[in-house]
Amino acid sequence: MFRITKEFHFSASHQILGLGEDHPCARLHGHNYVVEVELMSEELNGIGFVRDYRELSEFKRFIDDTLDHRHLNDVLGDDCVTAETMARYFYNWCRQRWPETSAVRVKETPKTCAEFRPLVYPGARAA
Repeated sequence: MFRITKEFHFSASHQILGLGEDHPCARLHGHNYVVEVELMSEELNGIGFVRDYRELSEFKRFIDDTLDHRHLNDVLGDDCVTAETMARYFYNWCRQRWPETSAVRVKETPKTCAEFRPLVYPGARAA
């Protein structure tokens, strides 16, 4: 199995409603997000790629045009925008365009990471 990843960066604010008033994430705050998209394939294309990294520039445009320097609760229409829900959202967005998408990771800080990966990778053969 071949695996490639590409990192994307953006800054945005969010607020997680439903937490106690003393929880820092209940307050409006922001992060410098790092999103890593992973693609996997058992076969390489005719050039020797899982997918050309340049094709993923569509995701960078989406981030820049839709999410960068925005309030994610407003953009995503959710009161509970967490790194976990963002990872699933980005996975679904990427999977619609690139069937080789196998996982998406979202980092809010250098020490924290949330990942969405389906239990069974849709492109994998059954054992």
